[in-house]
Amino acid sequence: MINRHNPVLTDIDEIDRDSFEPAYNQLVNILRRKIAQGEFLPGDRLPSEAELCSQYQVSSITARRAIKILVEQDIAQTRQGQGTFLKPIMIGSATFDLQGLQKIFGDNRTSVRILRASAVTADERIAQKLKIKPGTKVIYIHRLLLQEKIPLMVHREYLILDPKKPTVEAELEVTSLDGLFTGNGNTVFKRGDLLIDATVLTKDEAVLLQTAKDSPAFRIEHIFYDIYDKAASWGWFICRGDQLRFRTTVGVSEPSWQEKT
Repeated sequence: MINRHNPVLTDIDEIDRDSFEPAYNQLVNILRRKIAQGEFLPGDRLPSEAELCSQYQVSSITARRAIKILVEQDIAQTRQGQGTFLKPIMIGSATFDLQGLQKIFGDNRTSVRILRASAVTADERIAQKLKIKPGTKVIYIHRLLLQEKIPLMVHREYLILDPKKPTVEAELEVTSLDGLFTGNGNTVFKRGDLLIDATVLTKDEAVLLQTAKDSPAFRIEHIFYDIYDKAASWGWFICRGDQLRFRTTVGVSEPSWQEKT
């Protein structure tokens, strides 16, 4: 039960009728806690709607919604005519987010130093990435991102040159990148493709990042598209391997009182 005055989980598996938290959300958390504590194992059938209604004195709508949420959270799966079953842990279905990058861009201590910004001629590789003809003029921007004067990552980017749009000003101020990774502000892009791989630092990158050449690093390549689904920007971040982590949880953990479904 979750007490709204002292919101911590207890061992009492019942719906708190006085709580501000919806009954269906409480029921989801009760079931998730039981799963995390091993009362249900992968492959076990979870209680049916009727059983949930009887045990927790909730309506069929509440029970049905709780089951639906567990299915949407990829915790359970429904089998036609058989019921709802707890899904097994599948490492292949694990997903990782970019919270590390979000923290960097969302931190007001992060600053950007422009190392170079100029118009250049697209070579074969740039032209292929941006779907343009070789020899086309594009904008090249080379940045260094720092946090409290400590170098975190190097960024190189090539943008389609469009004199009708204030892309250069926006990019120099790194506003579009901040919007893309933190959800703040306005961006000039519609969507993006990201590719993350492991690499080692070149001599020039190591000098900028104040570490040793051949140190492990992450390379995060991106292609961003405009509202017409045309490639507008191609580039990559190089981040020291000790400055960025990717973490995820597989399986079901006990819900905290702050958690919302």
